[in-house]
Amino acid sequence: MRVALRPRSGCLVLCLCLSVFTLLLQSLWVPIEMTKDESVGRSTEEQSQRGLDFRRLALRLEVLNTQVQRLSRERHANQLTGDQVNLLLQSFRQDQRGLVQLVERELKRVSQRLDQLSRHHHHQPHTSSPHRPHTGPNEKCEVPIDPAYPVCAEKVEFLRARWQSDPCYAFYGVNGTTCSILTYLSQIEDFCPPHHGRNHSRLPWHEKPHSYNEKANIRTTLSHFYEAINNNSSPAIRFIRSRVERMSVWWIQAGLKMRQSNKKTVLTQMKVLVYPGALAGSAGQRFEAMVEKGGPLGELVQWADLSACLTILGHNLTFSTSQHHLHSVIGAAPGRGSCPVQRPLTFDLIYTDYHGLVHLQGAMGLAFQHYKCRFRILDSFGTEPAFNLESYAHSRGYTTQWGSWGLQPLQYMTMFPHTPDNSFLGFVSEEAVREEELEPDTHGKDRIAVIYGKQDYMWQGKTEYVNMIHEELETHATVYQPPGHGSNLPSFITNHGLLTQDRFLQLLRRAKVFVGLGFPYEGPAPIEAIALGCVLLQPRFDPPHSSDNNDFYKGKPTTRQISSQHPYAEQFIGKPHVWTVDMNNRTDVQGAVKAILRTQVKPFTPRELTCEGMLERVQAYIRHQNFCSKTVPTWPPESALRLHLGPLGQSCVSVCRRSSLVCEPALFHHLNSPATFTRLGLSCSSMVEEVNHLFPAYSPWGRHCGLQQEPLLFSCAGSDPSQRRLCPCRANLPGQVALCPECL
Repeated sequence: MRVALRPRSGCLVLCLCLSVFTLLLQSLWVPIEMTKDESVGRSTEEQSQRGLDFRRLALRLEVLNTQVQRLSRERHANQLTGDQVNLLLQSFRQDQRGLVQLVERELKRVSQRLDQLSRHHHHQPHTSSPHRPHTGPNEKCEVPIDPAYPVCAEKVEFLRARWQSDPCYAFYGVNGTTCSILTYLSQIEDFCPPHHGRNHSRLPWHEKPHSYNEKANIRTTLSHFYEAINNNSSPAIRFIRSRVERMSVWWIQAGLKMRQSNKKTVLTQMKVLVYPGALAGSAGQRFEAMVEKGGPLGELVQWADLSACLTILGHNLTFSTSQHHLHSVIGAAPGRGSCPVQRPLTFDLIYTDYHGLVHLQGAMGLAFQHYKCRFRILDSFGTEPAFNLESYAHSRGYTTQWGSWGLQPLQYMTMFPHTPDNSFLGFVSEEAVREEELEPDTHGKDRIAVIYGKQDYMWQGKTEYVNMIHEELETHATVYQPPGHGSNLPSFITNHGLLTQDRFLQLLRRAKVFVGLGFPYEGPAPIEAIALGCVLLQPRFDPPHSSDNNDFYKGKPTTRQISSQHPYAEQFIGKPHVWTVDMNNRTDVQGAVKAILRTQVKPFTPRELTCEGMLERVQAYIRHQNFCSKTVPTWPPESALRLHLGPLGQSCVSVCRRSSLVCEPALFHHLNSPATFTRLGLSCSSMVEEVNHLFPAYSPWGRHCGLQQEPLLFSCAGSDPSQRRLCPCRANLPGQVALCPECL
């Protein structure tokens, strides 16, 4: 007789069940090595017998596993004889009885042992750690219930389970006991009530460093900066240093002028850390590899100019591109960054970028939130308030990989003044020779066009556009060519390869036109070309580029609509220095080129992009911007406010610009009250206070008036077809959009 069985998958399932059963028994078995006190209350004989029982059990399970696996591997295992089945079942029944008895005995033993360990845990003495205060020999270690510390118990449970996940906990004296955990959570972090007469103002990393009153005197040398970067010779740092050295005369002259004009202004010297996170770690290695191959240098230009600016202004500068060095200078605890720093932060300001924010958060633990008001984030393309507040961004669909840090929006510092919700840091354009030093015919230019685009991919699909320009001008390029690779450029292009900055500027001094191909966006090169007497010819974008239709801007924390390759040049400089055309329209392009050839233009640099302008702006920020204060901002002063009620569907950026003014987010709090609606002659049927980045605003349908509930969401950006926004506008100094007449 033959008995039909299921396919071999049945045997595999049986094998799996036996393996799971083995793991279950292992999880119930508390091994001897688990604790030093395990031998208490148990004789050597009992331990030996228990180990023998488990070894027998494990051996028998292994035999059964082997039998099942052997059967499953048989080619004809889908059918077995009745005798084979009977023998197998009898074997299973015998083992089953033995297993049940053994499991019952061991469950009873485990239960008894857990009770012993529990009683022992509450009575065993704790040793002091050199990294934490002594808890006292007779101290009771019970988790306190205090409404002022609602998450204390939760944090204790977390550390009980995870204290070994980061060596920093052991560094601060945590050893898994309740006493050590409570001491840590009350004396290093502040989640549990303080004890031993301590208070949280005395947390080691909360204490204020010793005050110092050294004055920030304008320097006439940049040697302090050179010393700060002396130990770093990477390609990026070489670029930064060479730029500062090349422009050092201008910086020193601008500093001397500022010293003369601000004789009565006395400022305290700040300790400043400059940490370009994009140059550190694995991201830094990738960035460094691109520096000498035509990669983006705009960020390096800004880091160079910021460093020079801070040095001339007399501040104490530390420059770092190493995560290891960062951990050292901020006093990070050894480990993975779960714990606060060991000492108060000694830097008054930290200039970094989004990459650096991640590094700081990973090194500072809880102290990151405490000190984040001191951070300044270099952010080329800007971060709008709707993307900055994590809870709001998540609920309203503004989540991106870059936003959600919850900083004051003005802590983000941009390359150009395109996002008034952020601070415009800028850079310095390499200026042309001073006008008074020029010979009469110095402004004469060769009939040359230099194409803006250092890598092959930037030229794709642009051949016809470049050919239109070539019909009137000799065309030159500075495209990086890897060794052994042929050129993909049109044959009529004179390619110089990747030039040093000095040689590139020499080429621009000869050129009549600097031609944009549509990418890269908003870089410093077009501004420097204009400063050397070139005319910028750039493409118009219709429709405008944005995160909705452009891969480059997708994921960036901004809703800006980019109307051309360089909106700043188009809007703030304009003709005759800047011509914006439809590059697919031959008539438009040829007409612009002929008009440019008929026009004589002189070198031009906006004041805000000169050494003097940047020194003036950065000094004002350091003096007046205080994001650590709990009070409402007082700079710019209320006297600068120009209140405007916008039309439906317009942002405050557009509303203010239409009146030749600038939206100033620091003034929003002056108009976020019911009195403002009355002042504007608006009758409100309802007045609500909401978390909404468009508020304060007025909806004519129903006459609803809305006030802002969350100050971090005061936003110049943002519009809605049903809302008329209340906008805080202000005037600006000539050539200095970041500052108002009342600001200095």
